[in-house]
Amino acid sequence: MEEHTNLGRYDLHTHTQASDGMQPPADNVRWAKEKGLAGVAITDHDTVAGLEEALEEGQRLGITVVPGVEISTRAGGKDIHILGYFMDYRNEVFLERLEKLRQARDTRNNLILSRLRSLGVEITLDEVVATMGRPLAPDESIGRPHMADTLVQKGYAKDMRDAFDRYLAEGAPGYVSVPRVEPAEAISWIREAGGVPVVAHPGLYGNDELVRSIVEEAKPAGLEVRHSDHDDAAESRYAAMAAHYGLIPTGGSDFHGARQGVIFHGDLGSRSVESQVVEELRKAAVGQK
Repeated sequence: MEEHTNLGRYDLHTHTQASDGMQPPADNVRWAKEKGLAGVAITDHDTVAGLEEALEEGQRLGITVVPGVEISTRAGGKDIHILGYFMDYRNEVFLERLEKLRQARDTRNNLILSRLRSLGVEITLDEVVATMGRPLAPDESIGRPHMADTLVQKGYAKDMRDAFDRYLAEGAPGYVSVPRVEPAEAISWIREAGGVPVVAHPGLYGNDELVRSIVEEAKPAGLEVRHSDHDDAAESRYAAMAAHYGLIPTGGSDFHGARQGVIFHGDLGSRSVESQVVEELRKAAVGQK
């Protein structure tokens, strides 16, 4: 990909080893630079542990790093993810809240592993951590992709997609949902930390009426229109929804890196937005501080 192709564009949804991504935060930043992006957001699940490293690398390379997070919530029988941008990621109350979410994630992980064992699928948390190839650092968490990786390596699935379809995806026999905060609560947390809340990848929920109800009741500032799992029709539909509700239309790849040769959900930079979107987010954050 030639550098000028992405000049002035930002990928606002990427994950690192701080949650369920494959790369250290600095690698995401370097890769964004190599792809010619003007900036990249680090949006790990329920943690901001990767932000310092990413911001330092961004400063070194002269590329903008947007501080972000992706908070796990539950509504309408679905796991709903809320992205936050430009919040004060050192805010102690915000950090305490994220810690509680990670504790819920740990509970879920243990329940998933227990359910898998009841299905005759023998994997342990120690094996999942070992598959990562490094110790689990403080404020990092295990996610389903880590488990899927272990399932493939132990021969219980042929690839990552098969592992999710057979065991870990919503509705699959190994899937477990634990009580989570509602979208409105996560949105208020982000605002209280000075950030800008955005509903992530609405197309993954399979229920646009639910998305509308969340937007109307919880009042986020933005909607993720561009996403690796949105086709052209979905992007047009969510662009219209964002315009109707006066939301900032954001976008990003939801890059997690490659496991077993498969990139989930898309390659870094494969979905991006222009700098105007980032400025809107920045202004919205400043406007509430």
